[in-house]
Amino acid sequence: MDPRRLPTPATALHAPAGAGPGSGASGAVAAAAPAAPGSAEDPRERLLGAGLRLFAEQGYTGASTRELAEAASVNVAAISYYFGDKAGLYRAVCRRAVGEPEVDIARFAAPGLSLRQVLAGFFEGFIVPLRLGDVATLCMKLYAREMVEPTGLGDRTFVAAVQPVHDTLTDVLARHLGIADGADTDLRRLVVGLTALGVHLHSGRFITEQIAPGLYVDAVALDTWADRLTAWGLAMVADEARRHGWRFDADGAPASAGRTPLPGAVAEPLDLASPDT
Repeated sequence: MDPRRLPTPATALHAPAGAGPGSGASGAVAAAAPAAPGSAEDPRERLLGAGLRLFAEQGYTGASTRELAEAASVNVAAISYYFGDKAGLYRAVCRRAVGEPEVDIARFAAPGLSLRQVLAGFFEGFIVPLRLGDVATLCMKLYAREMVEPTGLGDRTFVAAVQPVHDTLTDVLARHLGIADGADTDLRRLVVGLTALGVHLHSGRFITEQIAPGLYVDAVALDTWADRLTAWGLAMVADEARRHGWRFDADGAPASAGRTPLPGAVAEPLDLASPDT
């Protein structure tokens, strides 16, 4: 998720403030009057914020166009003006919720990063949205609803956002581990497992905050999550490296492409200690 593309908490949780301006097409045009796109005063942004909240809490079918318009303080016709129809608004909300995969990829795919830095950058992509508070929760609810109540409108958006990140992390790990075949099944499984660590921070947050209060309480707590996820991720990679005889160096440069370990090769000693300790 790219936090720069998410609605701000104030916009996402915008409360209804009465009927929208005017009626019919003229009302939609009047709703476009503010000249500060991206601000809380921009009707398009208010619709995106209202859509995120209502679609996440009530689902696509449960959120009516009238409710969406009232929550955004615009006329119903504004939905057609900006998005074509309710389905278009839903697609736009989904695109906004997942953000641009290039932003997440840039955190961990820069040349020369150590394996430790790669994983730290990867998991940072899960931590940053949590700093936005309720917005991250709403985005996860939206994603979960699409999984259990598929609309057919958002699935391609979610896949298009996740696939490049998965493929890039797979390729980066392959270079670090000296694996020629980036399609290796166990490597793909490892990437899914690493991703699960970050996803659970969001999907399991509701339960976690009840059974283990305080783990999300402030910036220090989130920094601790970032540190621990990186350490656990390294341990997972190390275990697979030991199992397969892959190269492993937490703080070294990536291995050259195409260096496939020979059958029966012995993994290099595993050093998980941070260079700062």
